[in-house]
Amino acid sequence: MQLLNGTLRCFQALHAAKLNLKCLIRPYPAAARCNRCVEQHSRHYANVPALALSHDQFDGPTPDASRSPLITMHGLFGSKQNWRSVSRALAKQTNRRVYTVDLRNHGDSPHADTHNSDGMTADLVAFTHAKSIPKACLMGHSMGGRAAMHFALNNPQLSERLIVVDISPVSIPRTIGEMGSIFSAMKDVSLPADLSLSKGRQAAKEMLMQTVGHDSVDFILLNLRKRPQTGEFYWTCNVDVLHNSLAGFTHYGAHIANLPAFTGPTTFICGTHSPYMNPDDWPEVLKFFPNASLHWLDTGHLVHLEEPHKFIEIVTQFLNEP
Repeated sequence: MQLLNGTLRCFQALHAAKLNLKCLIRPYPAAARCNRCVEQHSRHYANVPALALSHDQFDGPTPDASRSPLITMHGLFGSKQNWRSVSRALAKQTNRRVYTVDLRNHGDSPHADTHNSDGMTADLVAFTHAKSIPKACLMGHSMGGRAAMHFALNNPQLSERLIVVDISPVSIPRTIGEMGSIFSAMKDVSLPADLSLSKGRQAAKEMLMQTVGHDSVDFILLNLRKRPQTGEFYWTCNVDVLHNSLAGFTHYGAHIANLPAFTGPTTFICGTHSPYMNPDDWPEVLKFFPNASLHWLDTGHLVHLEEPHKFIEIVTQFLNEP
């Protein structure tokens, strides 16, 4: 399942001939950065319209309206429902309102023709305005973690605290994911409308198992739904756009390279068995987030699901700090 949220690491090899990957993966000092990569990336992601995000809201028994709410973001193929139990616990233990959102092209949120950091940040800014949130705490896992970092770096005035779960702003995991094959397999799934949802998911599982690893299939199938009017099966995530946007996420380092550091309280919570945070990169991470701390849990990529009690304890302590 570690490859599920691997948007950030895919198609690196396919684009090595066209892009200076040293500039894209690792934010070298400004003099050494490839300005052409930064400029091209900025033009590519400019002027993305904001979307209204589907969300759930959680309040503890004694919510404190004076405390900034927490906005939580999932990873690739995820949705707000993956964070319900964690969000309920955090709302209770921190006295903060907690929002879990479906990021664009996922869950119940609208689909768009683009999927990138600028778009997700624009959506989050619109969300804070719609909810009259002057300042928010942000928590994101993998793809959602990079969305949270991008939001905080671009909007420090809206960001009180930042929690990043098992992802780095600096590097892409060395291994190349099988995301292209997964999306192609999802596109090839064809199911008759007269099947029930449970039987449709079983049939889709058998089709996907020919390409997708066993640990990934069940998580992907949470995106398979059935239209009540017609019986048609469909993916809640925007398969075509997400597939086409994979290469863009290798540009993340260049996209944030020239942004001022976010100086608010920040913590990273990472898995010791996950490749998404390289300990050697920590000095460079601190250039973007100088007031950051780093926690390691004995998990893979899905830190919050594999060690939920320890994860909630760390986040609660961080959010309750003065």
